[in-house]
Amino acid sequence: MLNPTTPFRIAFGERNLRLLLTGLAASQAGDWLYNLALLAFVYDRTHSSMWVGATTAARILPEVILGPLAGILADRLDRGVVMLGADFARALTMGLLAAVVILNAPIVLAPVLAALSTAAGSPYPQCVVAVLPSLATDEQLPAANAARVSVMSICIVAGPLFGAVLLLLGSPAIAFALNGGTFLAGAVMVASLPRRALTAASVAGPAERPGLADELRAGWLALRDYRDAFPVVGANLIASAVYGAMTVLFVILGHRLGLGAAGYGYLLAGMGAGGVLAAGLAGRGADSDRPRQVLSLAVLAVGAPLPLLALSGWLPAALVLAGIFGAGATVTEVIGDTCLQRSLDPSVFGRAYGLVVPLCVGGIAVGALLAPVMVSYFGVTGALSLIGSAVVAYGLLLARAPRPVLAAATN
Repeated sequence: MLNPTTPFRIAFGERNLRLLLTGLAASQAGDWLYNLALLAFVYDRTHSSMWVGATTAARILPEVILGPLAGILADRLDRGVVMLGADFARALTMGLLAAVVILNAPIVLAPVLAALSTAAGSPYPQCVVAVLPSLATDEQLPAANAARVSVMSICIVAGPLFGAVLLLLGSPAIAFALNGGTFLAGAVMVASLPRRALTAASVAGPAERPGLADELRAGWLALRDYRDAFPVVGANLIASAVYGAMTVLFVILGHRLGLGAAGYGYLLAGMGAGGVLAAGLAGRGADSDRPRQVLSLAVLAVGAPLPLLALSGWLPAALVLAGIFGAGATVTEVIGDTCLQRSLDPSVFGRAYGLVVPLCVGGIAVGALLAPVMVSYFGVTGALSLIGSAVVAYGLLLARAPRPVLAAATN
């Protein structure tokens, strides 16, 4: 039996990986806490779902729009400087958000500051994924990726729960201030990492740097020339879009289970728990000499539970199915990121990954927008059945590919 703690033991057993992942965990937990407090604050001030929707869009869109540019920064500048700058800028925006609450400032400042915070942090994911191969050996890399993705799953559960407690005990300003503190803690961790590991592989003098269009083209060509880019990125895009849809459908399913709004939290927690428990499998799958087959199974795990979720009227069964979905999504992301790290030229990795991140974030947004449309036409059961069937079909397509792809540890 695969031990879900194995990736954590491997990753956190190395000082530099421990520092990077601890800082990431602090900021991720704070972000989920802050998201809950932000939406609660905006709704409390406006009593308008339109304001809530606009705030959510303002928080997400900068990452989609700026992702490619952020990838260029991750390749062309010292990644330590970029990460520290992102942490300090986000800490500042959180302090300003706390001031908006305390001073009863105009509510329009909330989505504006949320957008600025996301924009400041847009290079951070590219930097983290680009830095990992410099901090981990090739044998440790799958475990490091599995721990990184699992940390995010833990934060999905812990952040909102802690945020809910804070909102019960005090003002949203406390949550914003605490989130600012997590960014400062992350900055301390990054500052403790070795400088050599944070230096981008392609740092060049000003006279040698190509224009913006050429920078973006270099990232695109790196993905295009990687023969396995379509299955890797496609699987992650599909998992992201389904996740976006489930953020809507879990709300409806929670009510169908008779649990109201609490049902959404339970199902989200089940999804996060599945991702954490799958950490060992994710690391083993990424290190397999046949990762395409594992990727196919992971995509099937994303899609297969969805029709069953629509039919489940029992909370324990629904939690298990949500956990299977979370496990599949985690394994998909870990295998995809590890294959990209091992196969792409480090000198262009940030630019290539800078195209993948906004694509997946955009997939989350598209999934969340399409889910209610599908429910209105096909009902909840029909929507989940259609989404699940499409994902399963893609997973089977991966399994039936005529040639071996997704080179892993031997690259």
